[in-house]
Amino acid sequence: MVSALSHIREIERVAMGGASGRDMPVVQSWLRCVNDYRLDPAQAQEAYIVPQTKLREHREQAEELIRIGRSGLETLFNQVAEQKYVLLLSDARGVTVEFMGDPTFDNQLRKAGLYLGSEWSENRAGTCAVGACIVSGKPVVIHQDDHFDSSHIGLTCTAAPIYDTLGDLTAVLDISQLRSPTAKASQQLALHLVAATARRIELANLISRTRNDWVLRLSRLPDFLDVDPDAALSLDGTGRVTGITHGGFNALARAMNLTAFTARELIGERIDRFFEIDINDLPRYMRGGADRERVLRARDGSAFFASSIAPVVAPRGPATARPRLPGALSTLSFGDPRMEAMLARVSRLAGLDIPILIHGETGTGKEYLARAIHESRERPGPFVAVNCAAIPEHLIESELFGYAPGAFTGAAPRGKTGLIEAAAGGTLFLDEIGDMPLSLQSRLLRVLSEGEVQPVGALKTRPVRLKLISASHRDLGRLVAEGRFREDLYYRLNAATFTLPPLRERLDFDALTERMLARIAAETGGSPRLSPGARMALRAHHWPGNLRELHNALKVAAALADGDRIDAEALPEQIGRPGARQPLRPALAPMPPATPPGSTDAAGEGDLLQELAACGGNVSALARRLGVNRSTVHRWLKRGTPRTG
Repeated sequence: MVSALSHIREIERVAMGGASGRDMPVVQSWLRCVNDYRLDPAQAQEAYIVPQTKLREHREQAEELIRIGRSGLETLFNQVAEQKYVLLLSDARGVTVEFMGDPTFDNQLRKAGLYLGSEWSENRAGTCAVGACIVSGKPVVIHQDDHFDSSHIGLTCTAAPIYDTLGDLTAVLDISQLRSPTAKASQQLALHLVAATARRIELANLISRTRNDWVLRLSRLPDFLDVDPDAALSLDGTGRVTGITHGGFNALARAMNLTAFTARELIGERIDRFFEIDINDLPRYMRGGADRERVLRARDGSAFFASSIAPVVAPRGPATARPRLPGALSTLSFGDPRMEAMLARVSRLAGLDIPILIHGETGTGKEYLARAIHESRERPGPFVAVNCAAIPEHLIESELFGYAPGAFTGAAPRGKTGLIEAAAGGTLFLDEIGDMPLSLQSRLLRVLSEGEVQPVGALKTRPVRLKLISASHRDLGRLVAEGRFREDLYYRLNAATFTLPPLRERLDFDALTERMLARIAAETGGSPRLSPGARMALRAHHWPGNLRELHNALKVAAALADGDRIDAEALPEQIGRPGARQPLRPALAPMPPATPPGSTDAAGEGDLLQELAACGGNVSALARRLGVNRSTVHRWLKRGTPRTG
């Protein structure tokens, strides 16, 4: 084992850009510890155990997961206990909420932090398996002097993430030893066991929380399909994904060449977008048939073994009760599953002082979401919005930070309070953060890390506490790689990241349109309504300007309409004219009909028949357009179209 002094010198060398033979996750964590958390490797810290009152809060919040995962935790511990491992289950903040270990070593384990209530967040404990796993979202081994803090270099720790059914990291499972063999490779079996147990806990959690949904289990091999599948998804009564086992599905997604997708982005998607199956095919994959005969093909041609579990109660359809959301957040979605899932996650963080980064195309409603988060807080305080792209570069520093009296020629005699300080006690929304000049990014980083602001020309700093929400339509990760955005600021801003879906992918398009028309009617005093032709034209448009473009199009159409009926001719030319540009849909993301095909509603019948007519009556072409099987289209037509003859 290396000495503490040589360990400190190695970290300092890496921090200065020196080469290292360490695994990349270790190097990246060391750099975060030095650059982001300002930890000093020479300052050894004792393990931190949270107070009992705090521990009780953390355990209460994790109670359901502990209950669901207890069998898997006990099985894992029985497998590794003879090798003197201890088992830690930490929540997403790094606090150990469940512990299993040899009671004869209690004092040693508590001192080392391998104990109930220990906090292993990276910003407190430095590089460690739990902390690195929380940041990266991936299984990791932190072995001996991989640890940042020299007080931990005797430990070996192996951890894997546990995700909830919506794709959020909810816990970390870790097994650790006070002392271990020298070689890091000795922990590969430990890594496999921890990752497999985390996968089983995710499956148990999915099955427990989706009693009114179908569960589809998937494996590359048939042998353990029903007891230990590679991945699983839950599906509502319309065949849309309502939950997932995160880690396992990522592995299958790579096999299916779906690397552009994260597991979270699958929520709300139709299962027949990825596999040659729909909700009515699931019963034939239930247990009873031979495992090797339950083969399911993906859209790319790859094959998986599948096993389905029927709902305990009737499966959910489109009328499922929406999650309880604060009033401001509940107004942002009208039934789109991806939006509903995202808003449910947002609501958990609205009351916490955790920085939030919002991604989305122009016009998707990033500021609306920011304001809704702000208004959902118990004591919201002021909301200050700053468009970093709209303020001239020579003014943005004084606008953000303010200035002292006489700070420069032309300065106001009494100075000026900056926008950051004006947001104290409330929310600061930095829109288009990617356009902030590099010279100001370091000053903003100081505000976030120190909780204080220094006006231009002032000698003293002023304390400021606020909720920071930033937004951008640009890929900040790419800007970091190009050297146009500070990496340390990027990791400060994206503690939690949310992506607003573009309008063309939202499944609540019709409801959004009607809500906008109602607002326009309230402003104008009329009662505008869309003709079937206008509605079809709106659905067919690509909407590069998203919600903003839709609102403007409806206002123009309402003004040009002959009476209250809005025909296609009243829509802006690029939307309503025949032969207008067709939507540039992603290859795997066809726009579904707003009224589910097969509905007995007359409008639903008309939509499907019109789309069939647009395909020249070719059912195969319509199936490709909608991204479903030919049999599915035939069934929709049979249900929705009256028999004749």
